[in-house]
Amino acid sequence: MEVTVRTATAALLVSHNGLQVYLRAVGPKAQHSVGHVGAQYVIWTADSRDDFVRCERVLRARSDRVDTREAEGFTLIEGRDPSGLPVLVAYPGPDEVARLEIISRYYV
Repeated sequence: MEVTVRTATAALLVSHNGLQVYLRAVGPKAQHSVGHVGAQYVIWTADSRDDFVRCERVLRARSDRVDTREAEGFTLIEGRDPSGLPVLVAYPGPDEVARLEIISRYYV
């Protein structure tokens, strides 16, 4: 994987086939917002605009905590699963729009 974006506390790594991993640094005594060490967010890419709208509709039907935000050429929606853990869906995918920034919500 290659580092494509780096900040003082986070990095975006991208593989040759478009797989992305966001890494962030936290202090040794930092609280983990979901209560444990490990994956904090998993982000899916919708197959099409219609698929993204369907995902948004499903998230809004199941969660009162849904947020949609625009970034550098893509849209991201965040809802919650039945356990209250974050569910994120992006459109279009990184194969169509390169990620040029790390959204601060995910590393602040």
